[in-house]
Amino acid sequence: MTEQATNGAAPSEQGPQFSLQRLYVRDLSFEAPKSPAIFRQEWTPSVALDMNTRQRPLEGDFYEVVLSLSVTVKNGEEVAFIAEIQQAGIFLIQGLDAASMSHTLGAYCPNILFPYARETMDSLVVRGSFPALMLAPVNFDALYAQELARIQAAEAATPTPAATH
Repeated sequence: MTEQATNGAAPSEQGPQFSLQRLYVRDLSFEAPKSPAIFRQEWTPSVALDMNTRQRPLEGDFYEVVLSLSVTVKNGEEVAFIAEIQQAGIFLIQGLDAASMSHTLGAYCPNILFPYARETMDSLVVRGSFPALMLAPVNFDALYAQELARIQAAEAATPTPAATH
């Protein structure tokens, strides 16, 4: 029966596998410290977005990836609202070499999570009676490449200790 299910190939011969197991909101926060006075002012917002990703192995070939978005919107000098979300996913990832695994966890998975985080962020902000943010798409591949370059530059700048005999 196992041979039929895998077409006679051993599990390691099947090649790389990737599947999304679950999407969920890990943490959610909204604060509008100047409400309701902020609603009576002319709306000239400035938006600051802070974004971060982290990942951790779970059991077996399962990984949790968390995309954190923190948005601070000011109207003039006053904070109109602060909204934060941690959008997470559990992914099954098998058969990748170290570089491919790093790219998958650092860029590919956040690309999957971002649209869900953006929709949840907009829903949260609208429930606070503010206009939706409509965050622009993010190129996680470019961000990942920049982070790799930064790490490589830091490693190249770090002197290596002389070998001892």
